[in-house]
Amino acid sequence: MWLAREQTDKKGGNGLVAVAIDKDKGSQNALKWAIDNLLARGQTVVLVHVKLKSLPSTPSGPSPRKDLDTKELFLPFRCFCTRKDIQCKDVLLEDTDVAKALIEYVSNNAIENLVVGSTSKSGFLRTFKAVDIPSSVAKGAPDFCTVYVITKGKITTMRSATRLAPTVSPLSNQIQNKPVSRASQSEPRTPQTSNVRGLAKATNEASHKSNDSADFIRSPFTRGKGSNGRLYGEIGAPPDTDISFVSSGRQSIDRMFPSFYDNLDSGYSPRLSNTSNMDPRQSFDATPFAMRLVDGNTIREVSSASHISQESERSYSSSSPTTDDMEAEMKRLKQELKQTMAMYSNACKEALTAKQKAIELQHWKLEEERRIEEARMAEEAALALAEKEKAKSKAAIEAAEASQRIAELEAQKRINAEMKALREAEEKKKVLDALVQSDVRYRKYTIEEIETATDYFSASRKIGEGGYGPVYKCYLDHTSVAIKVLRPDAAQGRSQFLQEVEVLSCIRHPNMVLLLGACPEYGCLVYEFMANGSLEDRLFRRGNSPPLSWQQRFKIAAEIGTGLLFLHQAKPEPLVHRDLKPGNILLDGNYVSKISDVGLARLVPPSVADTVTQYRMTSTAGTFCYIDPEYQQTGMLGVKSDIYSLGIIFLQLLTARPPMGLTHHVEREIEKGTFSEMLDPAVPDWPFNDALGFAQMALKCSELRRKDRPDLAKVILPELDRLRSLAERSINPSSPRCNSSNSSNYSQVSLQLSSMSPPRLGESHGS
Repeated sequence: MWLAREQTDKKGGNGLVAVAIDKDKGSQNALKWAIDNLLARGQTVVLVHVKLKSLPSTPSGPSPRKDLDTKELFLPFRCFCTRKDIQCKDVLLEDTDVAKALIEYVSNNAIENLVVGSTSKSGFLRTFKAVDIPSSVAKGAPDFCTVYVITKGKITTMRSATRLAPTVSPLSNQIQNKPVSRASQSEPRTPQTSNVRGLAKATNEASHKSNDSADFIRSPFTRGKGSNGRLYGEIGAPPDTDISFVSSGRQSIDRMFPSFYDNLDSGYSPRLSNTSNMDPRQSFDATPFAMRLVDGNTIREVSSASHISQESERSYSSSSPTTDDMEAEMKRLKQELKQTMAMYSNACKEALTAKQKAIELQHWKLEEERRIEEARMAEEAALALAEKEKAKSKAAIEAAEASQRIAELEAQKRINAEMKALREAEEKKKVLDALVQSDVRYRKYTIEEIETATDYFSASRKIGEGGYGPVYKCYLDHTSVAIKVLRPDAAQGRSQFLQEVEVLSCIRHPNMVLLLGACPEYGCLVYEFMANGSLEDRLFRRGNSPPLSWQQRFKIAAEIGTGLLFLHQAKPEPLVHRDLKPGNILLDGNYVSKISDVGLARLVPPSVADTVTQYRMTSTAGTFCYIDPEYQQTGMLGVKSDIYSLGIIFLQLLTARPPMGLTHHVEREIEKGTFSEMLDPAVPDWPFNDALGFAQMALKCSELRRKDRPDLAKVILPELDRLRSLAERSINPSSPRCNSSNSSNYSQVSLQLSSMSPPRLGESHGS
């Protein structure tokens, strides 16, 4: 009420307060704020509503429904003012511009304070549908008017006046000259009747004051009676527009204590006074505080018992002198109301406490259920985890048992392998002893003879170094020989020594090196001496030796193929060399090539050799870049394993280059058409076409897959015989062409001992 006191303290001004209203909540908040801050008890507030004016094409009178809606708009505001002991004046304006209508009305009637309600900071009355009306009104209002914009019961905008409002206003004159209602002149009869009568008076004043004003709207309610004389029709403001709920924030106490008011009205007379012809129930029917009579049961609705008390006091004071009985009755009623309100407050507190406890119990129950559910889920998870761990431990036990069984099997296999190795060692020893004692297939030399011939293994006699020992040149039986000595530390070389003795002592071929004798006790082999050394030395011209001509190279290739075919066609089982390379191809004084170092040769079963398949070996052997890739990966040995090594030797005969990546380089140069650059430049007169065909055949021999390599007897040797014939014709053009069939027959000539076949490894030989 500080603003109200401030207005009364001002000197000058008329103190008029106007509130712009509509159907929204903001108007109710604006009126409440104005009553609390700008108005005092008994003052008058002007309620202004602007109705948007439409421009119809044909003139017509106002619609009754619209008039009724407008009247119902003011009703809750008048009732609220009546409860607050505030007089109100209703003003209805009609214009096309809301802000303009409000400004003109304020200017014409010298309104000192204008309160405008807003539902939000950016909006005004929803019916007006404009967001700039508050600011427009604040800007356009006259300088003597203070404009308040209220949102949610608080001031959002305030434009203060710069000068005092005129003290004389037509509106203030109308308010001061307003006639007094007849209901205020009636005399009370009983205390109960006086309460109702005060309510009727307040309501009647709210519904009939300012009747002389053209913009006043009367109460729209109608009354009617049924056949039994009871009230059956009542009209009130809708619950959502009842301003009585704004001030208190709770339901009216008349709805909380209906029995109290039933007892209060139990003694009414059918008339309020002799001067009034209004039925009190009809008077209540004309207000939102209606009394209902249904089937003899009386239900009365009063908006506020305190309001009734205040109206009753005003009614008593205005209509008749106050008596002691009436004052006592009023005090009693006030005391009862106070006690009832206290009881209701206690009941509400107890209900809220009980509700809070119920909510807490419900929360506790939900929390306990959640904990129980979590415990149950945790138990299930623990059980599942235990089952899983149990299954894992069972699987681990089974895996351990299986590992133990595997370890036992491996141990047994190792024991068996060791026993087998011991048996093989014993058998080899027996074979060696038998060879020493009774083998007559080769000449046996004593160690003394070999020492004498080599000058006790003098370094001057050494002509080379083999894979398992040195090689010495000397004379035995007036013949030049080469003696290969096995080193004592070459454990694997002893088995190869025995293998070479076994093979070379049983076969004879012009292109196989000749074994003259051996000293088995000390691991010495005696070969015929090859004057021109190995093919590797001659290709790379070690010792400044002259280069090999292309005729010699074609002849050497044919001789190597012939000797290899002899090994593959050996009876009863084929022999696979496994270590064919230029270092194991020896050349005699006439450059006749012979295959040596057959210590790695293996016998292949006839069924395997005939079907051109493989024979499984436990370990691979050979020289890198010459060994068959498929044999190296799988351990499957076959006669075509030597074909791969033969192809690499043929490419080296053409190029005189190292074997590393040689097939790739040759193939790339052939594709580019620059194969001539790959040929050995030491030979100037290569027959290019024949050399190219020879290289292509060598590439087929060095295919990675064994099945893609050509057959030695059917494909490779016919081409090699043709190249050898070409070389012979170029040397001696008058010599007849060599028949390939005769050459093939010659290549298969075997100079084996009469009726002697190559024994299997590990067999002993009789005398």
